[in-house]
Amino acid sequence: MALLEVHDITSGYGELQILWGIDFAMEQGQLTTLVGSNGAGKTTLLRTIVGQLKPWQGKVFFQGQDVSRLPPYTKAEMGLIMAPEGRQLFTDMSVLENLEMGATPRRARPRQAQNIERVFALFPRLKERMHQRAGTMSGGEQQMLAVARGIMSEPVILIVDEMSLGLAPVLALDLFQALRRLRKEGYTILLVEQNVRMALKVSDYAYVLAKGKVDRSGPSRQVENDQEVRRAYLGI
Repeated sequence: MALLEVHDITSGYGELQILWGIDFAMEQGQLTTLVGSNGAGKTTLLRTIVGQLKPWQGKVFFQGQDVSRLPPYTKAEMGLIMAPEGRQLFTDMSVLENLEMGATPRRARPRQAQNIERVFALFPRLKERMHQRAGTMSGGEQQMLAVARGIMSEPVILIVDEMSLGLAPVLALDLFQALRRLRKEGYTILLVEQNVRMALKVSDYAYVLAKGKVDRSGPSRQVENDQEVRRAYLGI
């Protein structure tokens, strides 16, 4: 059984339907990416997975358990952790205090000190700025902190939503390389990303969403070489 499975999910906002029968699965230890144009339904699917939206139809299974109706805080305690779009940091708190806030789940508290060292090794800039207020850092540094805070929660699955949005290419590249290192360390990661080219380069498996449905899926190299994907998303 896959670590995360989504079966026939239909969801939306109010009376506006966004998702139309999504089937999706993630294997442990893989970096899976969910790509598509703006408005394709990527963030809606994430919100449904983590419990911010209740599915209209279908089920979400995490570690073999039906979690479709569980609230976000319960799923976070189970290890389903999201670094959300827009970072949502505690801007008046220091880098270190933000990291400590990430370790609030019970499962994460015993390893707080080790995980702080881990994220400082992954993002040396955060160590240099550990006492700086998060709101005074650059956008790229704030995104590093958002990912690092997710790691502090001891995720079973780390979900990263629109990681490169609004970042300079060089900073975005640093973050993609950091995800690749985490993948090599054994983390299971779901990356939701508009930068289709980079997302396919760093991931193992890919789903392409279009108009609220899975348009294509498969090993990332296979999806990258698909002629329709190359034309629609890679400009080739």
